[in-house]
Amino acid sequence: MEWLEQNRLPIGGYAADFVDWLTLNFTGFFDAVQAGLQAFIDAILYELQTPHPFVVIAAFAAFAFAMRRSVPVAVFTVLGFLLIVNLGYWKETTQTLALVVASTAVCMAVGVPVGIAAARRPWLYAVLRPVLDLMQTIPTFVYLIPALILFGLGLVPGLVATVIFALPSPIRLTRLGIASTPLQLLEAGDAFGATPMQRLLKIEIPYALPQIMAGLTQTIMLSLSMVVIAALVGAPGLGVPVLRALNSINIAQGFEAGLAIVLLAIILDRFFHVDEGGRR
Repeated sequence: MEWLEQNRLPIGGYAADFVDWLTLNFTGFFDAVQAGLQAFIDAILYELQTPHPFVVIAAFAAFAFAMRRSVPVAVFTVLGFLLIVNLGYWKETTQTLALVVASTAVCMAVGVPVGIAAARRPWLYAVLRPVLDLMQTIPTFVYLIPALILFGLGLVPGLVATVIFALPSPIRLTRLGIASTPLQLLEAGDAFGATPMQRLLKIEIPYALPQIMAGLTQTIMLSLSMVVIAALVGAPGLGVPVLRALNSINIAQGFEAGLAIVLLAIILDRFFHVDEGGRR
């Protein structure tokens, strides 16, 4: 036992050396990525914070009605956002929304194509599966440290950590939806002379759409679950008042900020919720 403990493998040292090597050799690349992601987030923040809050709330209500064709969902969206404004957390909510929208966009832009490729190539999914398991199970604070070193303080390291945590969901669910396409539909497409791209766009993706939408909803929820953790690396938003309430044991502030996060989560979930029958 003592021999085993005294001759420990320097795994942590290897990880530290790897991050140091990245910092030394790819500083320009990470600076460019940081600048691009920050510009993307700033553009979203500009759209959310420049208009009057009532204008933004009206736009979200219209979007909710367009997505669900439901007056109660639109009314709940308006009331939920008005309550957030009343509590004084509108600015923090827009910052959290910017983080969620940016991370969800990155996750879906990467996850859907990778999921399609994994469904087409079983060997690729066999390679990806342990990586996805690692991304979902490794403690978030472990990759917050290198994200902080490589991208500095602010929303960008929070975005990177959120993407690492949420990316497996769209990959897995997209792969599941594409792989579960009935063979009869694929054979019918082949019989009508569909090309591989036509078969993908007209058969496989429409059939897998409920699973892809479920991956989108899960990505949004997982991104919201990272709000407080992202605040630890300087990301503004609703996680900041939660941390302040925790540090000062302020029950009122913690409950109000937590309620704002819950309302935001429910509103976003209602936008893209898919019923068991595949209907939105």
